Amino acid sequence: MAFFNKIPRPGTPGNPIDMKPAGGKKLAVKTGRGLLAVIVLAVVAVLGFNSFYTINEQENAVVVTFGSPAAVTSPGLHFKIPFVQQIHKVDMTIRSFPIGYDMDTREAITDESLMITSDYNFVNVDFFVEYRVTDPVKFLYSSREPELILKTLSQSYIRDTIGLYPVDDVITTGKNQIQSEIKDKIVSRMDTEDIGIQLVNITIQDAEPPTAEVLDAFKAVETAKQGKETAVNNANKYRSEQMPAAEAKADQILQSAEAAKASRINEANGQVARFNSMYAEYVQYPLITKQRMFYEAMEEILPEMTVIIQDGQGNTLNLLDLAKEQTAAAPETNQEG
Repeated sequence: MAFFNKIPRPGTPGNPIDMKPAGGKKLAVKTGRGLLAVIVLAVVAVLGFNSFYTINEQENAVVVTFGSPAAVTSPGLHFKIPFVQQIHKVDMTIRSFPIGYDMDTREAITDESLMITSDYNFVNVDFFVEYRVTDPVKFLYSSREPELILKTLSQSYIRDTIGLYPVDDVITTGKNQIQSEIKDKIVSRMDTEDIGIQLVNITIQDAEPPTAEVLDAFKAVETAKQGKETAVNNANKYRSEQMPAAEAKADQILQSAEAAKASRINEANGQVARFNSMYAEYVQYPLITKQRMFYEAMEEILPEMTVIIQDGQGNTLNLLDLAKEQTAAAPETNQEG
């Protein structure tokens, strides 16, 4: 009992429990104020950090305020209400996905690529689809998976269009027309769905039969077609080279024919005019005209004839060569002249 009586009671002088450092109350106040300042600064920093956001050149943003979305398209720094407005950024650049093969491993996906043509042949066709977002609000909220919708529609229209063409067109000559038809169908359907994305382009990456033997046969057909085109091009080239010479020769023949025609016509006209003039003279002076014509005919005939003179009893008196006589007489005539 004596021991317990020696222990000081609380509140009495000398009790170690009641002993406190000097200035302890002031230190506690300062510590509380510093902690409050740190908390305030942290809240201000968080609010400041959540009050601004940036948009890149190739992005749009969707600002959701109490469940109501609105698009922000201008790039740069923008203000938002912290913890009230939510920001969702949307990439507006052209995106893409393959159909019929894996883009990373380049391995075929048979479920997507194997199709049947109008002539009941099987063919593997790979496509590459390019699209972009046109409306970020509709892209985020009009459908759950807009890319999957586009891919599903693309596969549907691809199979529908491939089924309208024979396998030869799909593998060789009809690729451009098939691509164009598929694109038109998808664009029209996406406009109807209005989910905020637009098809940019769809191209056939590869088209081949499912077996190597059939592939070799189609390659042979394609080689033959190319040979045909080469032969046709060579023939057209030869024709282009030969046509000018042939046309020039034809023009020369036509000109010669026209000249001969004109000459003969002129000659005929001259003969007609000569005959008409002779006939006019004959009408006026028939006897004189007959004699003149006789003498002119004799001048043409006699130089080519040999004249034999006989007496009344059939004896040859003289052999007269008129051509020789004319030749011999010609120098004498010149000397007299």
